[in-house]
Amino acid sequence: MIDKFKEQFIKELSLLSLHLEEDQLNQFYKYYELLTEWNKVMNLTAITELEEVVTKHFVDSLSLIRAVGDLGQQPYRIIDVGTGAGFPGIPLKIVFPELDITLMDSLNKRIKFLNEVIGQLNLDKIEAIHDRAEDMGRNPIYREQYDLCVSRAVANLSTLSEYCMPFVKVGGAFIPYKSGKIEEELVAGKHAVFLLGGKVERVETFLLPGTEAERSLVIIRKNTEISKRYPRKAGLPSKEPLK
Repeated sequence: MIDKFKEQFIKELSLLSLHLEEDQLNQFYKYYELLTEWNKVMNLTAITELEEVVTKHFVDSLSLIRAVGDLGQQPYRIIDVGTGAGFPGIPLKIVFPELDITLMDSLNKRIKFLNEVIGQLNLDKIEAIHDRAEDMGRNPIYREQYDLCVSRAVANLSTLSEYCMPFVKVGGAFIPYKSGKIEEELVAGKHAVFLLGGKVERVETFLLPGTEAERSLVIIRKNTEISKRYPRKAGLPSKEPLK
């Protein structure tokens, strides 16, 4: 199975012009094993078939290179908000070891899984934090401290921007991973992005390898410091999205 895994992964990585060493491929396979093992006792992902994990979790996570071309040349500080089972943060860390990554999730059992993965894969300069984005975004240790904020969490752009923009430095970027057609969502979220100090710079749209699944990376540049009123208290960004 590991040979089949490597063959598919190498082929799909070539579409991103990425080449991995043997030990990195082995780290990914170990990650896959831990993911499926832990998924038997807790809900980490609905995607567990090896071929789908490669494409829809690993390669999808690494597609950030399409939006940030110098990802491998800069020691970016990145926060992954609502990381779940570690996507995209852990795949990015395996491929680009110089990145300094914070994984954040509101469920503590997921944090336990992430710490197990970090330990088993011997990753450094990466931490997993149990918190809510609305609370952590007000903490001066994390507020406006990151070059990039990424998120594959399922939420509309207005809500997700209020969760994520508080973490981004002025000059940095928030890059959500979105699925399907997003034109209406971009229009609806434009004012919220402005209120949060940002502006949509561009959108990278592509199909995941071997699928009809359309993906978009929305590059939102942080131009000004965020107002102290954001993020609002826990629950409000999802209940009453900024308009």
